Amino acid sequence: MYGNESFGRRLRLSGLARRGGSGLLLVPLDHAVTTGPLGIGGDLDSLVERLAEHGADSVVVHKGAARRIRPGRFRELGLIVQLNASTTMAADPDAKFPVATVEEALRLGAHGVSLQVNAASLTEAAQIAHLAGVAEACDRWSVPLLAMMYVRGPAVRDGRAPALVAHAVQVAAELGADLVKTALPDDEEATARILAQAGVPVLAAGGVPRPDPDAVLGRMAAAMRAGAAGVAVGRAVFTAADPAAMVRRLATIVHDRAPVAVR
Repeated sequence: MYGNESFGRRLRLSGLARRGGSGLLLVPLDHAVTTGPLGIGGDLDSLVERLAEHGADSVVVHKGAARRIRPGRFRELGLIVQLNASTTMAADPDAKFPVATVEEALRLGAHGVSLQVNAASLTEAAQIAHLAGVAEACDRWSVPLLAMMYVRGPAVRDGRAPALVAHAVQVAAELGADLVKTALPDDEEATARILAQAGVPVLAAGGVPRPDPDAVLGRMAAAMRAGAAGVAVGRAVFTAADPAAMVRRLATIVHDRAPVAVR
């Protein structure tokens, strides 16, 4: 028998993966605070509708953006509300500041919350403390927590170095995250070792879009082969000439676990 808290958390987690549990296809759409308008003509609701129709499981948005999406969209999608942010205009873009709470996310009807931690940044201590505090609130309210863990800072030469990525993932797992999103190494064997010892499901981050979408798709397919629980691809989706087609191809990789069809 599970207690009420465990049941509530499990229920919300099930609301994040809508395609049968074969893998989680998450589309983060929280970039506008960081870098400015997404370039989708301001029609966030229409974009979310297409993502739902073509295979996405869940989206990540900030609290204000969530209010611009029709509630009915979330009959087919999970809603994750982002709790911290920063802008590229800041003196220290690697710093992250709280902008919402678990309680606010619940009032919006969210299935889960997320926050980003830039390990090795100058404000690492504050960001890890925020992660720990949010994890406690998530325990109190039975809300799943997605930790977006990156290794970024003035002394970091390679944020995808296996030892650094493994350490960042472990920070999230040890402090109570249910899911982790991170930039995995290009080395598939190194990625497999990180995922095997993670202790929590890990999603492969899509990263910066590339001129050839097959490059991103290839990395996501490699991550799935190595044991990733899914992918979190935002910019490569909403900047694509056809976001729906990009999501369909990602869905094939994540939900069907099929190889990439190179065009």
